[in-house]
Amino acid sequence: MEVALITVGDELLAGDTVNSNANWLATQLTERGVTVTRILSVPDDVATIADRVTAYSDTFDAVIVTGGIGGTPDDVTMEAVAEAFDREMVVREATLEDVQQTIAAYKEARPELDIELDVELEASIPEGSRPLLNDEGLAPGCVIENVYVLPGIPGELKAMFESVSEEFSGDSVSEFLYTVEPEANIIWALDDVMAQFDVVVGCYPDREKQHNRLKLTATDRESLEAATAWLLENVNASETPVSRDWDA
Repeated sequence: MEVALITVGDELLAGDTVNSNANWLATQLTERGVTVTRILSVPDDVATIADRVTAYSDTFDAVIVTGGIGGTPDDVTMEAVAEAFDREMVVREATLEDVQQTIAAYKEARPELDIELDVELEASIPEGSRPLLNDEGLAPGCVIENVYVLPGIPGELKAMFESVSEEFSGDSVSEFLYTVEPEANIIWALDDVMAQFDVVVGCYPDREKQHNRLKLTATDRESLEAATAWLLENVNASETPVSRDWDA
């Protein structure tokens, strides 16, 4: 299963907010055997979001769009996704009731606040989409065809993703090895192991810990185990982190 991530927000592109959502989602998906093929940040612009949603929906098994689903002027993600699928924005009974209950709870908890909100606007999602209720916040998410629209607030994102996480699975498996060999000294081994076995190997030097971290990825466990065994036999490598002073 190949998935693309689209994170929406001018604040991401300006560096005002760290894009922790992309990292968290990529980790969750990878742990489920899914291959994350694209991670893209886009501005709060309807045309740009709609264009990328259309392109990625046609290309990948699923697309996760996160951010910009509230009712403020810069929250245009739902509108853009609706445009990508040529759908109208509609209010569903389930989303309207959920938003109303959440607002009522806010008012009860903070009676001193005068909350003025367009409830129907907040509860609107693209026509024909499956609503995803927001247990940790206000604005609902949705699923339309193979596109999942989730909140940008990390706590809300995590809770809503968990409600659909079982819909994401794949055959990708990985193993980590560690070596103190300088990167230049093991290029031959990395080339050989990828040529002999159906695996992809990434090499990530860590100067602070003074070792190279090797990540082997395959689509079946047998190939992964064979490639791992071959590297352990042919390179000064370990399945646990090792370190030393760098010679090069």
